[in-house]
Amino acid sequence: MTGERPSGAAADTGRHCDDGVCITCSDTAVEVRVLRLLGGEMAVVDTGRGEEEVSVALVSAGLGDTILVHAREAIAVVGDDR
Repeated sequence: MTGERPSGAAADTGRHCDDGVCITCSDTAVEVRVLRLLGGEMAVVDTGRGEEEVSVALVSAGLGDTILVHAREAIAVVGDDR
């Protein structure tokens, strides 16, 4: 699947995944910063390599917060910069 995105990964950001895997879709949870909150409990985050859209349904994240994301799902707020 080289050069293609996994189903639904980074769908609305127009970003391509590195080596066929989005940063936030990997097997490892990663820290990212919330750039924008969207409707439907979604957010655009800065991964350090670009922007990706992730779910924030399980956490109370705000603009500027650092969140821990695994499989495009925020699982914790690790830094509250509000």
